[in-house]
Amino acid sequence: MVEPLPILERLLGDSGYAIAVTQALYFLVSFLAVYLVGRATLVPLAGRFLDRRDLDRHAKTPLLKLTKFGVLFVAISVAFGFADYGNFLTSLATIAAAATLAIGFAMQDVIKNFVSGVFIYTDKPFKIGDWIEWDGGSYSGIVEDIGLRVTRVRTFDNELLTVPNSALTDGVIKNPVEGDRLRLKFLFGIGYDDDIDRATEIIVEEAEAHPDVLDDPAPSVRLTELGDSSVGLQSRIWIANPSRSDYVKTRGEYVTAVKERFDEEDIDIPYPNQTLGGGLELTNVERMVEATGDD
Repeated sequence: MVEPLPILERLLGDSGYAIAVTQALYFLVSFLAVYLVGRATLVPLAGRFLDRRDLDRHAKTPLLKLTKFGVLFVAISVAFGFADYGNFLTSLATIAAAATLAIGFAMQDVIKNFVSGVFIYTDKPFKIGDWIEWDGGSYSGIVEDIGLRVTRVRTFDNELLTVPNSALTDGVIKNPVEGDRLRLKFLFGIGYDDDIDRATEIIVEEAEAHPDVLDDPAPSVRLTELGDSSVGLQSRIWIANPSRSDYVKTRGEYVTAVKERFDEEDIDIPYPNQTLGGGLELTNVERMVEATGDD
């Protein structure tokens, strides 16, 4: 079988220039052939496959871009081989190494978030519909969507946060929801001269009187701190089927009811105060008075 490359060499001459032109033509023709065929067949097939998986636009777009990049990568690799620019496998490995290095530097955060998303799917620290807190309690809300790169959380102020998955796996995540129940905590401060037992009874009574607070688990109150100006009584209550509106509404009504009962029974809710001490010493007052009189 006669090789096409030597034939073109004889037609164009034996010079190095002729060989270079011949190799360039082979590279261009093979690249265009593989690339155009791949774009015309593989990309539409990938699009139809993703449509059958019911993926939204935000998920489909990067996957289609990745498919197009793969077609381009294969076309360049095949063109290197047909143009006799070294061994085909060597060319493939060289391009793959260079592409991997470039992609690795450019997509460090993307890859980190992707791996974190895989951990979220496997470890299941939370699920859609859960209320979570992270970053030391600085952020909290209801999980609306969990993706491989980001998680979307709706705050109690009705703001939608798009959180990188790595932010949820690198730190501690607090999930106050147990099944379909949500635990609420609130710290009531009373004065040191007030009756702790009576204040505890009022807090429990108002919890039991609220229709949205569960009887099981029962409301509880514990003395948790002795502050500079108040005694801290922490209340724990549970509500069923928690949502943003349930949480805010129930908590507000409960705290308001306790405050009103405290006012009725003269139980103080003190506020922090500070006492400033010290003095001012004046010297040479007589001389200052005499100087003023001379003027």
